This record gives sequence, C-alpha cells and structure tokens, in this order.
Amino acid sequence: MSEVSGSPSQSFVPVFKGEGYEHWSIRMKTILMSKDLWDMIEVGITETNRNSPTYKEAKKKDAKALVFIQQGVHDQLFSRIASSTSAKESWETLKMEFQGDSQVQAVKLQGLRRDFENLQMKDGEMVGEYFSRVMAIVGQQRAFGEEITD
Repeated sequence: MSEVSGSPSQSFVPVFKGEGYEHWSIRMKTILMSKDLWDMIEVGITETNRNSPTYKEAKKKDAKALVFIQQGVHDQLFSRIASSTSAKESWETLKMEFQGDSQVQAVKLQGLRRDFENLQMKDGEMVGEYFSRVMAIVGQQRAFGEEITD
C-alpha cells in the first residue's frame, strides 16, 4: 500500500462533515505530525528558489499534506478548499470558517469558561458522566488554545 493511504490502523483519516471541527483538527494534526507533514501547515513552503531540490521536496511534502486534508473533508465541504493550492491554505480556510478568527475564538472561550464555572452534578448523575461533561468542556477549551493543566 502507498505511504499516503497506509493501512487503516496507521492512517485512518477522519472525515469532517461540518460539525466538531475542534476534534477533527486535533486528529488531523496528529496524523500530519505522524507523517512529518505538520510543518507544511505551520510554516508552509518557504523556499524561494524554485529550481532547487529542497523546493521540489517541499512541494512534494505539501502535496502529501494536502491529500490528507482533502481526504478528511466530506464532499459537501470539499468545494471550500478545492481551489487551495497548498496544504496551509486549505487548513487556514477550514480553520477560519469553522473555528473563526481570534476574536471569535475569544468569545467562544469566554462561553466555555462560563460553562465550566457553572458545572454542577445533576440529580442522579453518575460521577463518570459528570467527569465526561467536564472533560468535554476542557477539551474544547484546549482546542481553542486555552492552556489547562490536568
């Protein structure tokens, strides 16, 4: 099997359908990091000499990262990134649309902090269920860049 597709256990690509961007992006980041492709998202292609071997290698890495992102987007959302020419551009397009800019993220974080502060166990709720609700909010906060210690 090719390096890009790999076996299902090695590189299963979660498909983003428009909901749960935070969880999808964390999973995709992990996949891209495991394939040594995350730098194509963070930095992009920085080589300016288009004839150098390092530029060609960077373009190849970028194309591999782009393949993973394209595979990870449902057909209904694919048109949003179809015109992107790099993995970084595709990632930023999805991030802006589904997570928002820094102001939107700050508002969402404020709401999550309020939800966290107001958490209470419900009547008849098991400790495990309460803990799951706590961890869901904490996970969302972390996805928006909040640093929360265990």
